[in-house]
Amino acid sequence: MPGTFPLHEDRDFLRESEWVILKLLCRPVDRLATADADELSNASGGQLSPERCRQLINMVRISDLPGLGTWIARLISEAGLDVEAVLTLPAEDIVRRVNAHTGYPICNPATTHAIADLQASWPNGTGESLR
Repeated sequence: MPGTFPLHEDRDFLRESEWVILKLLCRPVDRLATADADELSNASGGQLSPERCRQLINMVRISDLPGLGTWIARLISEAGLDVEAVLTLPAEDIVRRVNAHTGYPICNPATTHAIADLQASWPNGTGESLR
C-alpha cells in the first residue's frame, strides 16, 4: 500500500552497549522473548534498567508477529505497548500512541489500515482470527 510505514522492515534496535552486554551474558536477541525483565536487568549488573529490558523483550515479542519487523516493533514498544496491546487494541490506538511518542505522524492512515489487516490475520490463541 503506497505511503504505508514499512511494517515488515527489520533494523537494529539494540544500542551497541546493549549488544555487548547481551553477548557477554550469552543471551541471543531472539531468546529475549522468553526473558524476565527484572532477571535480565539483575544479570546485567544493573547496566540495563528493568524498564529498558521490558522494552527490549516487547520489541522481540512484537516483531515475532507475522508481518511486523523490528523497526515498527521498536516504535510500538517505546510508545509503551506490548504484544498483548498489539493483539487487542484497535489499530487506530496503536498508531496514535506511536505518533504521540515520536512527536510526529510517522504512521499514517494507510499504516493504520495495514496494521488492522495484519491484526485480522493473526490468531488470537483459539485458532480464530482477531476480528
